[in-house]
Amino acid sequence: MKYRKKPVIIEAYQTNEEKVIHTLEGNMKASVGDYVITGVNGEQYPCKPDIFQKTYDEVKTSGLTFGEAIQAVKNGERCARYNWNGKGQYIELATNVSYINAEGKENNVGHNTMGNKAIAFVGNQGVQLGWLASQADMLSDDWYIVE
Repeated sequence: MKYRKKPVIIEAYQTNEEKVIHTLEGNMKASVGDYVITGVNGEQYPCKPDIFQKTYDEVKTSGLTFGEAIQAVKNGERCARYNWNGKGQYIELATNVSYINAEGKENNVGHNTMGNKAIAFVGNQGVQLGWLASQADMLSDDWYIVE
């Protein structure tokens, strides 16, 4: 079998001094120019610049197109537009979507091509499932990943 590494966004910085990094495998030395990476569980470790460049691409977090924002949402990020009127609102991927119909029966949504998912708009007045973008939303390049 073959496996693909999941896309995981990490935080890293390039150090300008020698330092000792306390890793899960013990203490490791980071030289000037090495990257210090913070992993998904908060662990840190050093990485040589050539390995870092081969392994990681910088993640754009602002000035995103609508397509880039949707891909970020599909990857588990929350996204918003700088020019939305409401502050603190964003979109995110909702999974395990279900609803109760007029007869009181719960229906689990299942679609052949998109599964049991929908985009949720989280605003100041609640959550709207199945949010649809306006033309302004789709044509704007002011999307950003909400931290």
